Amino acid sequence: MSKPSLRELEHHDAFIERHIGPDDAEIARMLEVVGHDSLESMTAAIVPTSIKSGDGLDLPAPQSEEEALARIRAIAGRNDVFRSFIGQGYYGTRTPPVILRNILENPAWYTAYTPYQAEISQGRMEALVNFQQMCADLTGMDIANASLLDEATAAGEAMALARRASKAKSNVFFVADHVHPQTLEVVRTRADGLGIKLVVGPAADAATVDSFGVLLQYPDTWGHVGDHAAVAQAVHARGGLVAVATDLLALTLLKPPGEWGADIVVGNTQRFGVPFGFGGPHAAFMACRDAFKRSIPGRLIGVSVDAEGNPAYRLTLQTREQHIRREKATSNICTAQVLLAVMASMYAVYHGPDGLVRIARRVHRQAVILAEALRRAGVQVDEGFFDTLHVTGVDAAQVHTYASHQRINLRKIDAGRVGISLDETVTRTDLAALAKVFGADLADSTIDAIDAGAPDALPASLLRESKFLQHPVFNTHHSEHELLRYMRSLADKDLAMDRTMIPLGSCTMKLNATAEMIPITWPGFADIHPLAPPSQTRGYQELIDSLEAMLVEITGYDAVSFQPNSGAQGEYAGLLAIRAYHASRGEGHRNICLIPESAHGTNPASAQMAGMKVVVTKCDANGNIDVGDIRAKAEQHSANLAAIMMTYPSTHGVFEEDVVEICEIVHAHGGQVYTDGANMNALVGLAKPGKWGSDVSHLNLHKTFCIPHGGGGPGVGPCAVKAHLAPFLPRGHRDAGGAVGKVSAAAHGSASILPISWMYIAMMGAAGLRKATQVALLSANYISKRLAPHYRTLYSGRNGLVAHECILDLRPLEKATGVTAEDVAKRLIDFGFHAPTLSFPVAGTLMVEPTESESLHELDRFIDAMIQIREEIRAIEDGRLDREDNPLKNAPHTASMATAGEWTHAYPRELAVFPLPVLRRQKYWPPVARVDNVYGDKNVFCACIPVDAWNEEAPAGA
Repeated sequence: MSKPSLRELEHHDAFIERHIGPDDAEIARMLEVVGHDSLESMTAAIVPTSIKSGDGLDLPAPQSEEEALARIRAIAGRNDVFRSFIGQGYYGTRTPPVILRNILENPAWYTAYTPYQAEISQGRMEALVNFQQMCADLTGMDIANASLLDEATAAGEAMALARRASKAKSNVFFVADHVHPQTLEVVRTRADGLGIKLVVGPAADAATVDSFGVLLQYPDTWGHVGDHAAVAQAVHARGGLVAVATDLLALTLLKPPGEWGADIVVGNTQRFGVPFGFGGPHAAFMACRDAFKRSIPGRLIGVSVDAEGNPAYRLTLQTREQHIRREKATSNICTAQVLLAVMASMYAVYHGPDGLVRIARRVHRQAVILAEALRRAGVQVDEGFFDTLHVTGVDAAQVHTYASHQRINLRKIDAGRVGISLDETVTRTDLAALAKVFGADLADSTIDAIDAGAPDALPASLLRESKFLQHPVFNTHHSEHELLRYMRSLADKDLAMDRTMIPLGSCTMKLNATAEMIPITWPGFADIHPLAPPSQTRGYQELIDSLEAMLVEITGYDAVSFQPNSGAQGEYAGLLAIRAYHASRGEGHRNICLIPESAHGTNPASAQMAGMKVVVTKCDANGNIDVGDIRAKAEQHSANLAAIMMTYPSTHGVFEEDVVEICEIVHAHGGQVYTDGANMNALVGLAKPGKWGSDVSHLNLHKTFCIPHGGGGPGVGPCAVKAHLAPFLPRGHRDAGGAVGKVSAAAHGSASILPISWMYIAMMGAAGLRKATQVALLSANYISKRLAPHYRTLYSGRNGLVAHECILDLRPLEKATGVTAEDVAKRLIDFGFHAPTLSFPVAGTLMVEPTESESLHELDRFIDAMIQIREEIRAIEDGRLDREDNPLKNAPHTASMATAGEWTHAYPRELAVFPLPVLRRQKYWPPVARVDNVYGDKNVFCACIPVDAWNEEAPAGA
């Protein structure tokens, strides 16, 4: 065998081998099990000829980690980091290094999945309960959710909640003209789809306009702190509800909205330790009165009890309710901003109530001092503010020009007004520089002199008197050692990708490479305000343009918008584009959306939000879309057909043969084809939706393109479209040409995490991406074939093969033994595994997606666990294990159960905790036993658990 040349060695790309788990020898062994001699022959046997791409991807040659990092560092260097005092909902903040290193940069946190399996998610759920407690306390409300996508979309959700809960008959939602402009634009977009009439005007007018609800901002977008108690009282008298967008840091000093009449409070926690990031991701929140807890959108962490009677956290109430209620769901939300919510909650834990008040007092005093200095120089500054100065009567152009020369960004309002928002990063040097922009002198001694004499600018009647954050968790971990150990203790309770394979079907839990993660914390990406001038954001524009070109090539579409900051938002944006396209052609009446019964639950929920009427179509006995039913429904609704939404490969994990015909049928009746991009990991490099007849897809960058799930967010759901729909993509603003308005607050959504996907594609290149897809297909088929003697794969496609995931049917086993799919899911915890997707899309099944990143060793470890579990089920079948008292029914087994003095079960202790010998060498111990879901929903308690409850009994339900 000849030795490789230097050139061959130089061009050997190790990253592809690091991303793809099995090496070539292992791939050959797996192919033998599947029944093929090469990846190409297997691919030909799986993927329909009608959709295959004729040519490879036209992408740049793959770069090494070092080369890609150098390239993206140069891109980041093109962004010019000014000191930004623009505000408008985004503020400078200091991320405590202990949180930066041990949360944002820690794979134990960023590779975790949504806490649907409660027993292995206790750590992240405790952090989220802290977030909920923080938001509820500061807003003065009864209950808060576990984060939303951003403040603007949270305001849209508040409007929808008010519509559902209000007793008023009006169809009008009133928005005060003092809310942030991006919030108004997103609410306007949402109202349009829901058929709600929006009225915008001065806050005082809300008292007289007949509406089902109002939205106020406190403090408002100009910084003014207004007293809205009388308005709230008037709105309530008409049966309407009051929603308030607010700033949590301001609420440490101001009377919370819950104390002056708010029913729903929303906002952003960005300034609690999460950088600008050009607009995201940041964790928003919603807090509300207890009466609305069963209608609040998004995720809610509650407290229940486990099988041993101990308190335990779980997702409660609306958990994935869009999959159950579908088009009747209260929201299409499927992801949140968990990683950022955890950061914000830890910021509050670290600083505590006294520390937060200290930060808020410093920011406010700085604003007071700057305002007084400007007034002494003859500049007009409004009264009654927290941290934002509304400067009037100036030559704004001149001010901005001079500020720019000093590398300072101020808010651009109009020709005579300027905004200045201060934050915790402001120094005395900053104050002097800001004063100088307006011709004022603010020497160090002058700062002290003004501070000694100038009164606060907060209205005396609106000062906070109530206490907040009194739970011990916010009053204990103020030293770095204590916080470090607290965060470590929470991470140790959980299973994330840093410890085990997470084989979740439809969710694509693949490697999030360290090199991909590194750039997101660089100042060139992290410290850019979303409203910074284009001259300062050339690097971001290059990144976005480059990534758009990559995704256009990969998908076969013509244009991409990165504004949607979740997959569900991408669905929504795509449907809005379709609706606007029809309207531009004089066919605005087209409102029927065909959705197969197998579709993701977010699909019908998104269609409903976009103002469409859902018509469900059938699937055949093999789980495929029933083409005959599609044809019949398309003909029946031909005059009003707007679109079809389908997932490809199907939600059942199969490449359906008739996808091109389905596209042709829908197009023939005037409709558009929306292809859900959730399963794009099975297509990259093999087939392009935009080339086989699809008009639009959203792409889950947190699935196929390696942005980590972060415990349930952040996500990015860019919307990719063919050229005829491109003018209707959300690009940051509504224009006269009929484009839809904003679907999220920032023009480019969660821009600061786009470097992750850029790095992935740059390092993989065309050949690497294709091989990754092929190995993903191979891994799913390998699991299916190896488990075939033990579990039936419910659906398969051509040649008896599946796509990138397989559904294991446990229903016959439940009928024979009483063992449910949930029992198997919980038993897998004893083997150190996160369960596959449980009972979706078919109840009583497990949907397994191994991805290309898992090694053969890890695949076999999972297979061994599933085979051992099947042996335990056989033992129940033949009477060797009791039908009720067995390892599956009692799983998972905790350390306290295993070490109890008396073992009371009818099976051996060793079988419970060491079902395979390998577990003696490395064992994960779940922190709680099986959690009681029914108790948790009947006894809703969503706040921090009283300390003594951990040692006594679970808290009583609210």
